Amino acid sequence: MFGEHRYRVTATWTGNLGSGTSGYREYSRDVTLEVSGKPVVRASSDKPFRGDPGRWNPEDLLVSALAECHLLSYLHACVQAGVVVVGYRDDASGLMVEDGKGGGAFSEVTLRPHVTVADASMVDAATAAHAQANAWCFIANSVNFPVRHEPKIEVAAPAPGR
Repeated sequence: MFGEHRYRVTATWTGNLGSGTSGYREYSRDVTLEVSGKPVVRASSDKPFRGDPGRWNPEDLLVSALAECHLLSYLHACVQAGVVVVGYRDDASGLMVEDGKGGGAFSEVTLRPHVTVADASMVDAATAAHAQANAWCFIANSVNFPVRHEPKIEVAAPAPGR
């Protein structure tokens, strides 16, 4: 199935402290992100850029999008490979480097999925499924920096009495 998919987000700046952007320190970086029918996301810039550290920032959202996309693609790859995943947790991280001119870019994101499979016979296929998941991940295919994978696969403990 091929097709185009469009996504709409309304981003609203809520940080006017009374004088708008009259100066660099005169406004908050607070934003709300809204998608119809979904909870509002309270966002801001990252703390080093005068943002609210209690809110999601664009960098958090980018790393989160890569981690979630890989997770969902991976689960599908495992189903196709006959691997039963019973647990998945990713401790993802990203490295953004400032360019000294007010901008910057991500240089890499590393995903560290810790996957638990139902049986030891599934470990090799579970490991291989990460490559397929990376190939299928729409977000990883949309960025211009490497998305690295450092997976750990373990086998679920047998149920008591087995």
